Parts: sequence; structure tokens; C-alpha cells
Amino acid sequence: HARWTLKFTKAKRQDDGTMPSSDLAIPFFGYKSHVSIDRKYRFIRKWKTTHAAASDGARLREGLLDKTNTASSVWADTAYRSKANEDFMEKQGFVSKVHRKKPHLKTMPRHIQKSNAGKSVIRSRVEHVFADQKSQTGLFVRTVGITRATMRIGLANI
Repeated sequence: HARWTLKFTKAKRQDDGTMPSSDLAIPFFGYKSHVSIDRKYRFIRKWKTTHAAASDGARLREGLLDKTNTASSVWADTAYRSKANEDFMEKQGFVSKVHRKKPHLKTMPRHIQKSNAGKSVIRSRVEHVFADQKSQTGLFVRTVGITRATMRIGLANI
């Protein structure tokens, strides 16, 4: 069930101070863990495992959001911003705090930069949970099949 996909990353500045003309594309094979985390206690409330090539944004509407959570805000990165997700969150009574994307070939407006910076303060708490999860699995899930991968990632979540 695992799939190949490409992860894109920004190219790093070279020793002479110049920037490479293109970003890096890294082939990646495996699974992804999509999680819903309580921001105050850093507790994973819900999770979903998919193959690596699955789109992040579509997972939001597949049961990741928790109606029993006392907070109604949804903090997420730009992969989760779409018209469908914004409509879904509004209909379900959630408040969107999803990062805004940078306009293509333009500089990001200052007010959006400030808004995203404020959202990053909250979202950074989630990254600690992912770091713990990676240390539990050693960055590898050595299973065959999505069912076993879901169980392995679920145990790391617990």
C-alpha cells in the first residue's frame, strides 16, 4: 500500500554565498501520519495513516477533526487550506486558523506574514509531538501493508 512520492525542500545557500537556481526534490517511499492534537496538553486525539503520496488537505474532512474537543480552532499548515476545507470547517462549527499561501511570483503581504507568524507559534507545539513520534519509530515503519503500518504508527502515537 505504500507509494512513492516527491518531497520538495528549499535548496541551501552554497559556500560561496550564492543560492542554487532550483529547489530539491527528494524521492520518498512509505506512509504518512495525519494527526489531530490537543494544543494545550500535546495529546494526540485522532490520527489517520495513509500512503506517502496522499494529499494532506483531503484528510481533514475524513474524521480528523474532533467535535468533543473544547476548542473550536483548527491550526494547520498551507497544505490544508482549500475552499472545500474552509467550507467544511465553517459548516461543522470550527474556526479556521490555517496558514495562508504565498502568492505565486509575488512577495507575501506584510499582514499575512504577521498572521502566519502568529499561527506558527501555536503550530510549533505540534512539531514536538512529531519529533517524539519519530524517535519512537526511529524514522522507519518496517511493516508490509497499511493495516500494520496504521497499528505501528498508532502505537507510537499512544
